[in-house]
Amino acid sequence: MIIKKDPGTTKSYFEDSSNIKGGHAGEVVIPENIKELSSFMTEADDQKTPVTISGGGTGTTGSRVPFGGKVLSLEKFNNVIDLSAGSMAAVVEAGVLVEDLKGAAERAGLFYTSHPTERTAFVGGTVATNASGSRSFKYGSTRKYVKRLRMVLANGRILEIKRGERMLTKSDPRLDLGGGIAIEIPLPSYVMPNVKNSAGYFAKEGMDPIDLFIGQEGTLSVITEIEMALAKKPAGIFSSFAFFKNESDSWAFSEEIRKASGRGQASADVISGALSVEYFDKNALEILREHSPDVPDGSEAAVFFEQEIAEGAEGPISEKWLDLILKHNGSLDDTWAAMNEERARRFTEFRHNIPETINDIVRKSGFQKLSTDIAVPPDNFSNMMRFYATTFKERPIRHVIFGHIGECHLHVNVLPGSSEELAKAKDVCLSFIRKGVSLGGTVSAEHGIGKTRHQYLELMYGRQGLIDMARIKKALDPNCILGLDNIFPRNILSSA
Repeated sequence: MIIKKDPGTTKSYFEDSSNIKGGHAGEVVIPENIKELSSFMTEADDQKTPVTISGGGTGTTGSRVPFGGKVLSLEKFNNVIDLSAGSMAAVVEAGVLVEDLKGAAERAGLFYTSHPTERTAFVGGTVATNASGSRSFKYGSTRKYVKRLRMVLANGRILEIKRGERMLTKSDPRLDLGGGIAIEIPLPSYVMPNVKNSAGYFAKEGMDPIDLFIGQEGTLSVITEIEMALAKKPAGIFSSFAFFKNESDSWAFSEEIRKASGRGQASADVISGALSVEYFDKNALEILREHSPDVPDGSEAAVFFEQEIAEGAEGPISEKWLDLILKHNGSLDDTWAAMNEERARRFTEFRHNIPETINDIVRKSGFQKLSTDIAVPPDNFSNMMRFYATTFKERPIRHVIFGHIGECHLHVNVLPGSSEELAKAKDVCLSFIRKGVSLGGTVSAEHGIGKTRHQYLELMYGRQGLIDMARIKKALDPNCILGLDNIFPRNILSSA
């Protein structure tokens, strides 16, 4: 067991990309195996010491920022235990980096489907938030691929759950902990929206209990090992940036891709193999221009897309895409295309420059970034887009909008530069949340709730929904030591 107490070495564990200030803890504990971890949790539970789990530090909602107690880091749980083309799966420890799993999978001819932007994120963190990335347009979120979890509960008990072993129902909500011990999980009454979702605990009649621990943000257990399904690596990937002088043309272009890919009434066979469909507003393009002066002047928006292609199919596929771009008033002279892996990799890195640059802006300004992670049903997406545009026209403030337009899910980042703008930013984001919820959406499609979005989650599920979640937590963590203030504020626990 490694224990760090020196402020010079512990400070980095008290921050993430949310830029929340004031994080602190007595010490950082780094177990080197599951036996040490179990022993640590047993002692913390006996002493009722709060424990905050520290992942890779790439989160945007403050989940790993502690306010008292101790920090638990899983950085030594960093082994890829097994990965084979035959099983089409990987078994990894929670501290393995996303980029390392991705590389190991590709060397085996496989594909890590989640493809989150944060390449130095821990795989365990992606499970704890039900993360996704650009390629979730085709593959879906992390939950879909988790086959087995090994965890340590708050009291130190080691628990392993395999998908499909049993289901939780209102008539029989027992979770078997092994050794003849079972606990009842009080299933909540709220109904999850029918969209990509990472807001609060998964809840559904007849649910697999493994889904409760995916997206729990370190509040129910310490995930130590994951068995995850992988996909076969595509023979090739065609990717492109299409630039538009009118943002509404980019919206219509994206909608046609979505529909043709099975997320609506099929209208074409052009992009049935699309992996990702990503949107960038004018302000996002200004950021990208800092990294490449070739970004076309006068562009109001861009759409980045990827498609799986068979060997030798590049020509016909690219021609069909170009026809679709022309149909929606895009300029072929301003369209970038990648026909090989190296060029495609550069495109991906180019896209990743946006969140990295935004985080640099936030650090320099000293003010907290306000962001939303809303996804709405497809039929209501154009309504949501018009609301964004109208709001920023009426209440100008620096902002950047980008993200997964193919899934009707965009990241709106509001970047205040003063205390007055911070207050305005909070009101603007709250109006977006209310609108998204009214349209049947979620307040968090992939980043979780953490410590910064409690109010958003309450607007989505109501106070009773938060109390229902607190009851689940108290069933698994009676002394309430894990991940305090993640998902819901700790004062909710007294009402559960």
